[in-house]
Amino acid sequence: MVTLLVMVNSRMADAQIVPSAWNTERYLKILHGKKAGIVANNASMVGKLNIVDTLLHSGIDVRVVFSPEHGFRINEEAGEDVNDYLDPVTNVRVVSLYGIKKKPVGIDLEGLDLVVFDLQDVGVRFFTYISTLSLVMEACAENNIAMLVLDRPNPNAFYIDGPVLDMKYKSFVGMHPVPVVYGMTIGEYASMINGEGWIGKGLHCDLTVLPMENYNHQAVYFPPEKPSPNLTTPNSILLYPSLCFFEGTTISVGRGTLYPFEVYGHPGLTGKNFSFKPEPVIGMDSHPLYKNKTCFGEDLRAYFEKHPDEKGNIRLAWLIGCYRELGGKPGFFTDYFDCLAGSDELRKQIIRGMNEEDIRKSWQPGIKEFKKIRERYLLYP
Repeated sequence: MVTLLVMVNSRMADAQIVPSAWNTERYLKILHGKKAGIVANNASMVGKLNIVDTLLHSGIDVRVVFSPEHGFRINEEAGEDVNDYLDPVTNVRVVSLYGIKKKPVGIDLEGLDLVVFDLQDVGVRFFTYISTLSLVMEACAENNIAMLVLDRPNPNAFYIDGPVLDMKYKSFVGMHPVPVVYGMTIGEYASMINGEGWIGKGLHCDLTVLPMENYNHQAVYFPPEKPSPNLTTPNSILLYPSLCFFEGTTISVGRGTLYPFEVYGHPGLTGKNFSFKPEPVIGMDSHPLYKNKTCFGEDLRAYFEKHPDEKGNIRLAWLIGCYRELGGKPGFFTDYFDCLAGSDELRKQIIRGMNEEDIRKSWQPGIKEFKKIRERYLLYP
């Protein structure tokens, strides 16, 4: 079952986007009298207040907070396990979904009437919040608990690009047969998970999606709070779909600097005027690749200012160029690369010497088929 709460009193098309969490009067009446759990983190803000604090101040019975990768209020580094604990601000139990488990178990959901999901996504398949979404939906379906998704804008919702995941390569950084950039909000994506039967086992989640006001897929929006510790600027969010492929190679994406996902480099790259030296940055990366070594590469912090027409595409030229210079050395690609790409095909295409244009052409049949599926679940123009 999927319920869509239809928008009312919408403002003019050019009015300010209103994330669903900000429309408290619309969902507090749903939550009143219910025992609630909530999936949230430091970017789950209602104005200047976290949604958990907002609900508690409004008299909602919040029994448990489920935290995704990077934790709830604290900024845990990418890939770092997070343990369960009591939130020192509210004394509410926080159950980590990025530690010994990535899916709530029965005891975590015991006594709950409903789970609220409010995470700021960036619209990229290997950004793990949609995987957490899928697993929480599965747990709710298994335990007959309703789920309410408070939709938020996707800063990369204005385009679709990249190879579609081959399900043989399913992992926590890619659970569904979608392109790298899928052009949907997290609420639309939740409806797609349900509608396409991706929960599996014949299960469907009792899902309600609360849409935003004044939003469309071409809207320019960047979250006021960083969605993860290393996506600190609008530019890094736009570059993330292209540069994250480097995480499956020997190339640094600037972890250990104050501008991760806005630069790339390697100690062995030549002919580059830009350099950086990764150092531990608490809360971002305490053990960066090439710690204290000088990396040579490119500074992309002003890339979209200089190349505004490049927005809306995954750019492979940087990856291909680095491979052509360093790929003759063993280990340029790690096993993680195929997980990020969603198959072994992109790696093989680069090794074979295919150019970016031909690689992009190979993605188009999969993207075309995905768009047909996506169309069924869109909530916004």
